[in-house]
Amino acid sequence: MNSALGAAGELAINSLIERAPLANSLAHAFKEKGFTLALVGGPVRDAILGRLGNDLDFTTNALPQDSKKILQSWAENIWETGIAFGTVAGKRGDTTVEVTTYRSEEYESDSRKPEVVYGKDIAGDLSRRDFTVNSMALELTGEKPEFIDPFNGLADLTKKILRTPGLPNNSFNDDPLRMMRAARFASQLDFEIAPEVLASMKELANRISIVSAERVRDEFTKILMSPNPRIGITILVDTGIAEIVIPEIPKLRLEIDEHHHHKDVYEHSITVLEQAIMQEARLGGPNLIIRLAALLHDIGKPKTRSFVDGGGVSFHHHEVVGARLVKKRLQELRFDSHTVEAVETLTALHLRFHGYGDGEWSDSAVRRYVRDAGDLLIHLHVLTRADCTTRNKAKATRLSGIYDSLEARIDVLMEQEELSKIRPDLDGAQVMELLNLKPSRDVGAAMNFLMELRLDQGPIGEEKATVELLNWWKNRAPK
Repeated sequence: MNSALGAAGELAINSLIERAPLANSLAHAFKEKGFTLALVGGPVRDAILGRLGNDLDFTTNALPQDSKKILQSWAENIWETGIAFGTVAGKRGDTTVEVTTYRSEEYESDSRKPEVVYGKDIAGDLSRRDFTVNSMALELTGEKPEFIDPFNGLADLTKKILRTPGLPNNSFNDDPLRMMRAARFASQLDFEIAPEVLASMKELANRISIVSAERVRDEFTKILMSPNPRIGITILVDTGIAEIVIPEIPKLRLEIDEHHHHKDVYEHSITVLEQAIMQEARLGGPNLIIRLAALLHDIGKPKTRSFVDGGGVSFHHHEVVGARLVKKRLQELRFDSHTVEAVETLTALHLRFHGYGDGEWSDSAVRRYVRDAGDLLIHLHVLTRADCTTRNKAKATRLSGIYDSLEARIDVLMEQEELSKIRPDLDGAQVMELLNLKPSRDVGAAMNFLMELRLDQGPIGEEKATVELLNWWKNRAPK
């Protein structure tokens, strides 16, 4: 094994001491019981890059039950949800640790879960990791910290390239999710994927189908939330992995007819995503819902494209079709219901702004825009602005100005009418009393009438609302 402290090891040690002083006390606790403990994987990589966080991964020769006993006395609280796979986690202060027994697991060719076999030493443990830049360790229980790098991960880290410790096919056959991790690390760290690794990903893309939807969702989310999601998404599409896990994205690469009657929808969608990211400060920072909506808002276009007389092309109702597709795909990827509903709503509404021409918005239209967006109004502002990818500067400036005026109108009406709390002028109890009704569909219809009245005319007061309601009921009721 090639073991050397060197400048990289010193940098990792110094970063560890500065950013994670509790690691040494944990190492001491393991050493007292006669076990080894090494910082391993991503935290070592990040320590060398000077970006170590408070989530630390360790590997040890202690069996899981021994690790559990040590953590019970060291940590403020522990959890053992991963103990079947050799992992025990704990938290002390702001630091979260995961301690995993040396592993040498094997996967069956059609299995989603590994058969866990505990290893004998750290060399075997490092050999089973995904990439060389994650196959470095910092042994903390010797006389002095020792930097361990048997697969030249430091060299690859310096070159900003992703390679596997062994043959890529072996690694990806063992755990196909590693292919998505390659795309994720490329996005997060701005790394390149080695040609032989990329070739293996293309060859084994179909293997991703055995991975659970939850694991796929988590990796896809990490790609989407990375500093440069374009890199990872493009890798997924180019390797064929996206065709398995989220096929609506590669389908956006529509063939452009010889007259170029429409934009490259895939490139447009990636650009909308990037432009939405530039506006995320309005949402308080990185936001999964807006990123999903920006990337997927046009996925209804492939199913709705049609060529029209005169050489044009149309995508009628692609927002409606797209909303259905978004809901189905995100549910299949096991996203939570709040996220699914939010992205579905934004997809359905993303064209609403363009339905009102050059800003001829009535107060009624503004109220409906706010009502339909609900809690997603700022998300819709961001998505609509990001959806303008025209290279025509004059057109872009005009659309931006129109949307500026719409937001100003919304602000005025918000102040005047509290649009975010918009309600009919009469409540359900008043409706039932006035119309002599019990809870029923008729009450719901009456409330819908009053809401439409409120949206059309603004607040009109209880007296006028009562007159309008009685007239509506008189004309509606059977003779």
